[in-house]
Parts: sequence; structure tokens; C-alpha cells
Amino acid sequence: MDAIAAVQAVVTGDEYGREPTAAELDAIETEMPLIRAEVELLDVQIALLDRAPSELDTRRLRRARRRVLAARRELTNRATATAGEAA
Repeated sequence: MDAIAAVQAVVTGDEYGREPTAAELDAIETEMPLIRAEVELLDVQIALLDRAPSELDTRRLRRARRRVLAARRELTNRATATAGEAA
């Protein structure tokens, strides 16, 4: 009896073990303030899952949402300014 084996190369084999490129690391670094703000917002939301929010919790949640919006605005403005310079 003959063994059945795949004759194709693994689809994700080459991409799995590679390190991020310098451009990918720069993109992550650029987006890091937004990532941190979103993680902080998620932390607040997780903390409030099992209890009713107090006044302090409500302020903390509102502040975290504002930080996310500010980070998104800053990232969008930076991307727009960069695109305007390139054009």
C-alpha cells in the first residue's frame, strides 16, 4: 500500500517564522499611542463587567474613551499630513 502525502508546499510555512520588517515595526510604533489607549479602554470595560459603575468608574470610562478618540484623531491627522506632503 502506498502512503498518501501532500505534494504541495505549506501555504504559511514561509511567513510563519519570519521577523517583522523595519517598515512594519515603524507602523506599530506610529500606532502605539492608539493601541495603548484602546488597551486602557478595554481594561476599564472589563473592570465594569460585573458591577454597576460608580461616579468614579463613569469618569474613568469617559476619560478612556476620550483618549482613544484623541489618539485616533492624532493618527488620522498625521496620516493626512503625510499624504498631503507626498502629493
